[in-house]
Amino acid sequence: MPSLPEPEPDAEGLAHSQRLSALIRDEIRAAGGWIPFARYMELALYAPGLGYYSGGARKFGAAGDFVTAPQLSPLFGRCIARQSAQVLAEAGGSVLELGAGSGNLASQMLLELERLDSLPVHYEILELSADLRERQASLLRATAPHLFPRLRWLDRLPAKLNGLVLANEVLDALPVNLVAWRETGIFECGVAVAGDGFSWEERAMPSGPLLDEARRLSPGPDYVSEICLAVPALVASLARILERGMLLFVDYGFGRAEYYHPQRAAGTLMCHYRHLAHDDPFAWPGLNDISAHVDFTAVTEAGLSQGARLLGFTTQAHFLVNCGITDLLAGASPEDAARYLPLAAQAQKLLSPSEMGELFKVIALGKGLEAPLVGFARGDRSRALFAAE
Repeated sequence: MPSLPEPEPDAEGLAHSQRLSALIRDEIRAAGGWIPFARYMELALYAPGLGYYSGGARKFGAAGDFVTAPQLSPLFGRCIARQSAQVLAEAGGSVLELGAGSGNLASQMLLELERLDSLPVHYEILELSADLRERQASLLRATAPHLFPRLRWLDRLPAKLNGLVLANEVLDALPVNLVAWRETGIFECGVAVAGDGFSWEERAMPSGPLLDEARRLSPGPDYVSEICLAVPALVASLARILERGMLLFVDYGFGRAEYYHPQRAAGTLMCHYRHLAHDDPFAWPGLNDISAHVDFTAVTEAGLSQGARLLGFTTQAHFLVNCGITDLLAGASPEDAARYLPLAAQAQKLLSPSEMGELFKVIALGKGLEAPLVGFARGDRSRALFAAE
């Protein structure tokens, strides 16, 4: 077993993690001694009041475990808003953001859309965490109080959608099944109890959608990777209720051929704790983020199955440049070093291939939109989604 990441949590954090660990162990025992990793990940991230995203501890920014693009720079949200303005002008309607995190992206979007005279009817946020809802509302009241009446928090997806659906670093946090392709067959990697902690245990996979997908992928023996059934299910649901407009997803991941490449035989599962990236999902449950890269081919197939069109797929760097990040940066005079230099450094992190520029991808699916999207004018990589596997 890998050593636990440091520093060790304080007494309050440790007690919180122990409560969640006890809840998960109880469920494992009740299930006969084993649960799929997807269920472990669901509990670790979303168990009411205890999971990583529902337990109240600070997750985002310098004081948390990782930094997202909207926290890194307002340039990110302003660029997203420029693409959104084009869609809203053609489709009308509202913006629906899934999992709005700290609320920074919503704030940046609303203020930029106001500058562009392109405000949506409503800015809706689907957020399951009561703690994060409070933080989002507090930030938005402070940064855009005059626009607060346009905000609405939702508990579930609406019956129909017109406008823009936006998800930044959401798909990577949906629970994944961990699958092992062996010489002797296909197995599911699940979780068993080991003392006060947890251990891996492989079991033969029963018939069902997961086995069907594992057989379809068949990357070869001695290969372990993730299959996320939740991502295509969510995308299909969104595409089904979308009448006119666009689904826009920003996340790290690959097309399927690259995702299940022979050189990626250990999968993409990744954890974050106090800005430390590591590979132990059993470390400090409830205090430790767990994620996996996104199979963007699966995202595309799910949207197409519900009548949506693929409107573009590119890197974050290309998308932001297409949306005018350099023009926004030029709006700050280099002679004003106190303002310009931080923005330039932020843009470098958003665009650099060694930072977020190449790893993060942007994909758009839509219905009823005719004009080519500005964010995909150059550098489109849609062909990578359908490369031979």
